[in-house]
Amino acid sequence: MTNLTLIGASGFVGTKLIELLKQNNNYHLTNIDKQQSPVYPEITTIADVRDKEKLKELLQNQDVVVLLAAEHRDDVSPTSLYYDVNVEGTRNVLDAMDACGVKKIIFTSSVAVYGLNKDNPNEKHPIDPFNHYGKSKWQAEEVLCEWYSKDSEEKTLTIVRPSVIFGERNRGNVYNLLKQISSGRFLKVGSCENKKSMAYVGNVVALLSHLIEHAKDCETYNYIDKPDLTMNELIDVVGNSLGRKIPSVKVPYFLGMLGGYCFDVLAKVTGKKLSISSVRVKKFCATTQFDAQKILSSGFNPPYTLSEGLDNTIKFEFVNPPTDDLIFVSE
Repeated sequence: MTNLTLIGASGFVGTKLIELLKQNNNYHLTNIDKQQSPVYPEITTIADVRDKEKLKELLQNQDVVVLLAAEHRDDVSPTSLYYDVNVEGTRNVLDAMDACGVKKIIFTSSVAVYGLNKDNPNEKHPIDPFNHYGKSKWQAEEVLCEWYSKDSEEKTLTIVRPSVIFGERNRGNVYNLLKQISSGRFLKVGSCENKKSMAYVGNVVALLSHLIEHAKDCETYNYIDKPDLTMNELIDVVGNSLGRKIPSVKVPYFLGMLGGYCFDVLAKVTGKKLSISSVRVKKFCATTQFDAQKILSSGFNPPYTLSEGLDNTIKFEFVNPPTDDLIFVSE
């Protein structure tokens, strides 16, 4: 029986991962999170990654840690929270692991470490984050690699850099985009020929489960479901899943950005968090395409195609929507 602690698993990916891992009787699972799990409260302990002493108490007699906890929204305030949680929180987890003799960790980072509009970067591509989230994730990776280097003979470190994750019950950027497209009130900004790398949650948790069993030494993997779709192709996929043609209005890029800046000013004046911003317009129009050859040639086989993941999500959310209120809000 492997004692496995997940940290930050009360959210979207963590809940799906627990659901999958519970099918394996070889794990004794615990979840540490600052929020109660809406699905698995019986294995969840409320604690914060900024509380090192509490982590030392909770990681006693554990074999593996999967670190999912992060501040990741575009609008986190103050921005110091990105670094307090993502960087110092990671350092606290590693210190607690050392104190408790835990040698194996799987860490979820992000392709945000590469920045925007890069040419299909693989894991060796130069790091160039454009926002505090990406910067803090890269700094956390540096902390992890330093930890591993101090005792590489005994430790195992795996860093997973997924692209934007989507799936059923998630209320994030991909859901918002799919909702706008499906509503028929979709505004195209620019040519919409930019490609978007995405990752279906069913494949992401399958990968994490695979790595818990098979990871060794120190490795970093991008994770993206291939092939990448352009925004125009994504619109067609949504239309096919819904069985209808999707109408849309097109505006030039500069007008879209101007509108984003106007919403930035409005958010600052009103103190409200709005669904449109210059950052989100920029991300919408950017090419976010990443290479996944390393993980796909490692022996891991995703259980779903990208089209299947999108079709599952669209039909679950917009064709036969759930009657309960279990949702997960993220970026």
